[in-house]
Amino acid sequence: MDLFDDLPPPPEAAHTPIAPGAVLLRGFAREGDAALLQAVEAVIAQAPLRHMQTPGGYTMSVATTSCGQLGWVSDPHGYRYAAHDPHTGQPWPALPACFVELAESAAAQAGYADFVPNACLINQYAPGAKLSLHQDKDERDLRAPIVSLSLGLPAVFLFGTPNRKDRTQRHRLVHGDVVVWGGPSRLAYHGVMPLVEGEHGLLLRRRVNLTFRRAG
Repeated sequence: MDLFDDLPPPPEAAHTPIAPGAVLLRGFAREGDAALLQAVEAVIAQAPLRHMQTPGGYTMSVATTSCGQLGWVSDPHGYRYAAHDPHTGQPWPALPACFVELAESAAAQAGYADFVPNACLINQYAPGAKLSLHQDKDERDLRAPIVSLSLGLPAVFLFGTPNRKDRTQRHRLVHGDVVVWGGPSRLAYHGVMPLVEGEHGLLLRRRVNLTFRRAG
């Protein structure tokens, strides 16, 4: 963990536009992290993390689960949202109240006042895990933004444009940072570089990313 990761960001850096319709909110969730982490563990206890397969037959290095009315699923049949966890046959755990409050307040801070999430994808990264460039396009209503929260180890977030060939920006995200994107950037390609070895004070050798969506 970087010595300076626990320091509050300077005021001018706390709300940083990174693209049209996309904002980086430095340290936005740091004060409420205890409740958020407790809620994450409660969701995982009901719907355990798993390494999903891509339609191409690859196993994702990121471990994944979901909560809310719909959960994101990847398998040889494709990418989609489902109302039930295919591993348990049960509905996904409900969205914790602190998740909804965080997602709605971050979206409003970024200029999306009417955002109400109904799904949250939880990704857990161990050192070496990564997420290739992709678009979030499985949601039924693309007018709603994506709200992405980082907890634990720092990561390098890649953020591009809706054109995959365009060069991506690199942003170092630390514990409590939130990125919100929608509007012209709603279908921007994005990803995460391989997580660097380290240890965080609360999550040890883990990074947990929560992405809130209006899935259906």
